[in-house]
Amino acid sequence: MSEIYDIGYRHYDGPRLGRGYSTRALAVHSLRGVFGLGRPARSKIVPFALAAIMVLPSIVGIALMALAQQRGIPYSGFAVVMQAVVAIFLAAQAPTVVAPDLRYRVLPLYLSRPVTIAEYVGAKVAAMTVAVFALIAVPLTLTYLGELVVDMPGPPATGEYFGALLMALLLAVLLSAFGLALASFTPRRGLGVASVITVYLLSSASVPIIYGSLYSTGNESAAAWAWLANPFWLVDSVQVWLFGTPPHSIESAAYPSGPASAVVLVLLIALGLAALGLRYRKAAAR
Repeated sequence: MSEIYDIGYRHYDGPRLGRGYSTRALAVHSLRGVFGLGRPARSKIVPFALAAIMVLPSIVGIALMALAQQRGIPYSGFAVVMQAVVAIFLAAQAPTVVAPDLRYRVLPLYLSRPVTIAEYVGAKVAAMTVAVFALIAVPLTLTYLGELVVDMPGPPATGEYFGALLMALLLAVLLSAFGLALASFTPRRGLGVASVITVYLLSSASVPIIYGSLYSTGNESAAAWAWLANPFWLVDSVQVWLFGTPPHSIESAAYPSGPASAVVLVLLIALGLAALGLRYRKAAAR
């Protein structure tokens, strides 16, 4: 004889917030994961330690302005000078955004709700972009506020500051798209970290070698394109074109034309997003 048990199941009668809310919630959850919020204390050590290192030049710069009336690292060159710290942050935290979902194969659960692959990828990239942008923008803003408080001789470098913020945003989008794409090819966090940092080291080490080799043979125009292999110098070349700032490459070498650098930047961002979308489309099909 069978029995029917009332387990208290009821249909959901509350508001349905839709796909936009789901995507924003996923982005916020991913952003919290980047900084280890809601996770054990050891997950917060690396991101907050790197953030503290990024702030140190701002503290030194404010002290220089107050004591010696001299500026420290220029706003336009801050990301280039601190690129190693930014790259380590990207390599260490990008796998935390993509690896868990791939390792535990929960992607079909996300896609079972009205969230498309494009929205899923967009939420992940947005979260990483905000994290990288904040890593660069907070020290820039502290330095600018310090400049206003110290009251340096002459007008404050407001235009350079806002231009640096715009370039930081473009750099954050580029790094996030490529960093997440590289980290997403393996569900293992350690391998994701290694892949991102290896690509950065290869690009940074190869650029001066390629540039020097081409320049020594008289191919100055071809040598200038070598700088675009590094994302930080690529964005710096666009900044030079847009705002007329001095180049911050090694030995202040010349960059290619500004429009060409901008086209390369857009194409690389599109390539990174496309690679990330294809990777997740393949993962979702399993």
